[in-house]
Amino acid sequence: METPYLFFLGDVQDDLAAKTSRGIAAWRPERCLGEYRLPGCGTTLGLDELGFGEAVARGAKTLVVGVANPGGVISENWVASLVEAVEAGLDVASGLHQRLNDIPELRTAALRHGRGLYDVRHPAGPLKVGTGEKREGKRLLTVGTDCSVGKMYTTLALEQEMSRRGFSVDFRATGQTGIFIAGDGISVDAVVADFISGAVEELSPVNDPDHWDLIEGQGSLFHPSFAGVSLGLLHGAQPDAVVMCHEPGRPFMRGIPKRSLPDLRECLEANLAAARLTNPAVRAVGVSLNTGKLDEGAAEKVMRETEKLLGLPCVDPVRTGVGPIVDRLEGL
Repeated sequence: METPYLFFLGDVQDDLAAKTSRGIAAWRPERCLGEYRLPGCGTTLGLDELGFGEAVARGAKTLVVGVANPGGVISENWVASLVEAVEAGLDVASGLHQRLNDIPELRTAALRHGRGLYDVRHPAGPLKVGTGEKREGKRLLTVGTDCSVGKMYTTLALEQEMSRRGFSVDFRATGQTGIFIAGDGISVDAVVADFISGAVEELSPVNDPDHWDLIEGQGSLFHPSFAGVSLGLLHGAQPDAVVMCHEPGRPFMRGIPKRSLPDLRECLEANLAAARLTNPAVRAVGVSLNTGKLDEGAAEKVMRETEKLLGLPCVDPVRTGVGPIVDRLEGL
């Protein structure tokens, strides 16, 4: 996919629905040129709002469908705009479950104008089943109490800090946003269930003994919709270390009103128990909280309470950085 990107935000109504484009803009701002919104869109990235022709004139190469919605579908009222983008000279890329290439009028327009359609959520080649065999190298996996609690942000923040300290380290993307950021990866929620652990083994293969693969977590063992993906990640990652991610004060699991989030200790213990199937020596090295909805005093209080509860360093990647967790990794 060629850069820079123009982000398509469609008509989504909240910031969380635009998390794909928001994540790319936060971690790869040099690739981001502007945004395109339909009437009624309820969120913005704060980038220049550009029409397709104007964006192409300013150098944009790819329109990224930068939203995530239930089911990962492309709304019918988006299609005309995507076709218009192709006709203006843009490639189109999407991380949704529904494939761009399965939309007849969009595929026809891309062929007519010689533009590319990129469905990054769908693995390109055959995958193997997992074996659970021990492999050289070190691995860290972020896990969570729910979806969208900061697993990707935490993993990227760890990569940034570890690189700064001279670690040999790579971020391994397992979701569509991470793939746009890293430039490669495997979106595990689009992998057939039998191959999830094998896909993660392929994503983080044998490496030098002191090399760290930081594997982006997905979902939660306690989320009825996505626990299967979370479990496959735990087994395939074979993690030496896990970091628990959580948003304090979230009233219910994402997409399931009235189902409360799990107790932090219970959640951490369940993840460690599952991870021991492929790495009996796995250990927890920290907790990462998303305290964006709390003021400074409340955020500090909940971080200190969490440290006391679990006996682990507790950080907010945005407010405090992840240094205390990396300190723990220095000796592993």
